Amino acid sequence: MPNYHLSQLDQLEAEAIFILRETAAQFENPALLFSGGKDSIVMAWLARKAFWPARMPFPLVHIDTGHNFEETMTYRDEFVDLIRASLVVGSVQESIDSGRVIEEKGPNASRNKLQTVTLLDTIESNQYDACLGGGRRDEEKARAKERFFSHRDDFGQWDPKNQRPELWNLFNGRKNPGEHFRVFPLSNFTEMDIWMYIKREKIPLPSIYFSHERDVFERNGSLLAVTEFLKPQDHEPVTRQIVRFRTIGDATCTGAVESTASNLDEVIAEVAAARQTERGTRSDDKRSETAMEDRKKEGYF
Repeated sequence: MPNYHLSQLDQLEAEAIFILRETAAQFENPALLFSGGKDSIVMAWLARKAFWPARMPFPLVHIDTGHNFEETMTYRDEFVDLIRASLVVGSVQESIDSGRVIEEKGPNASRNKLQTVTLLDTIESNQYDACLGGGRRDEEKARAKERFFSHRDDFGQWDPKNQRPELWNLFNGRKNPGEHFRVFPLSNFTEMDIWMYIKREKIPLPSIYFSHERDVFERNGSLLAVTEFLKPQDHEPVTRQIVRFRTIGDATCTGAVESTASNLDEVIAEVAAARQTERGTRSDDKRSETAMEDRKKEGYF
């Protein structure tokens, strides 16, 4: 008899594709949130496979803080062309200029939290009724509370205690006017699964995921890169180190790790031996014990 056994990656891929197709079926105007990080890259890659040979039926939505790594922005444009997707950009700088948000001041200032308002404004202006996100349950304790279909009220807020049951792969996407859903096809992937899937599929990645030389300094336990947006204080010495990034976000709060991993096999071996989660390098998550959950309740990714 034929062997129908599926590998771990096959099962995760099938589950994610099912969620992507279910999203297209249940919602009128869905979008895919795209940061240029590995999880959103994998999600977009899966969406491409889910609807091949047609184009994916939703745009990629990037919330641009204006403080991105140059490598991320270059990759974003190349990847959009590669998968033949349309791109919608929400600008945090425009939110600041219009008075919708007030930029933080001081040495620990970041635009990461300001993304929430820009994201909600982008959802409202484009009338998106579902936004696909690359969140995984193993990333952080707040994200572990998410369902595949995560309801948001008409203010874009998330109530972790009022989410709908998801039994037998049945998903309830019913909503009232003004409400929308965040959908997480990669919920059951782990960081290792993501890297193994990237290797299997030969998915191109931004170069900063691999080891390179960069000027960095330490602040609040994070190894931050010197950029035009982030400068060290007088007591923070700058050193030239070989580093890479495990996660990609706003350059002002995304920490690097010392690493010589220059290819996928070396990255996978490093992740297998790691004792800190990838978001352990994010200084914005260290502002409080509930930093991520508080942002999610306000409408963050």
